[in-house]
Amino acid sequence: MRALVLLVCLSVGCLAQRPQPCSSPPLLTGSLSVSTQNEKLMAYAKFSYDALGKRLRLKEFGSYNNKSFHLDALLLYRQGVRYMINYKNRTCCKKQLGAGFHPLAIPQNASLLGQVVLGSSSGPGQGLLVNTWAGELQMKKGTAKYMSTVTEFGCIPVSNLFHTDKSGWVVTSFFNNVIGLADPQELIPPSFCMGAHLEEEDEEDPATFFSLF
Repeated sequence: MRALVLLVCLSVGCLAQRPQPCSSPPLLTGSLSVSTQNEKLMAYAKFSYDALGKRLRLKEFGSYNNKSFHLDALLLYRQGVRYMINYKNRTCCKKQLGAGFHPLAIPQNASLLGQVVLGSSSGPGQGLLVNTWAGELQMKKGTAKYMSTVTEFGCIPVSNLFHTDKSGWVVTSFFNNVIGLADPQELIPPSFCMGAHLEEEDEEDPATFFSLF
């Protein structure tokens, strides 16, 4: 009996140590880089993420098909609208968001690929313990595949690979992440956006954090 109890306790302990799907902090500010498999897109962006208010701001610049671009997008999921902001011309393009808010998190049905240390485990502060997860998301036009890496402690995003038949693989790497909002005003539409009229959206999959690029 004692051996059986000990075995059960050890089994529970092992399960408790196994990484579990997690959610990133509800308020997050940071930067990211994006590149595509076909090398058409290379971009860098600063983001402000608010899971509590269901808001996301992306300020992005880069090149697409060897042409430079700048993108400033504010997504307000509770209002169901997306603003494309142009500060230079003080104009806004307002479109409808056709999907609910997708939090920055590892889905509960994701499969754990492994746990590794980025850098070195030889000494304190020399490495970062991360978990890599994979799975599929059902989209309007087929299935998307993803592979996400987050920190073991804090569930801070490190990298994400997102694949659809249309775009191929899109690689996103996160850096300089800070918990909290560095500037809450980033998630409020500028005054010149107040008069923007809602434009019709093309028939396509709604924007998510992984498919905006």
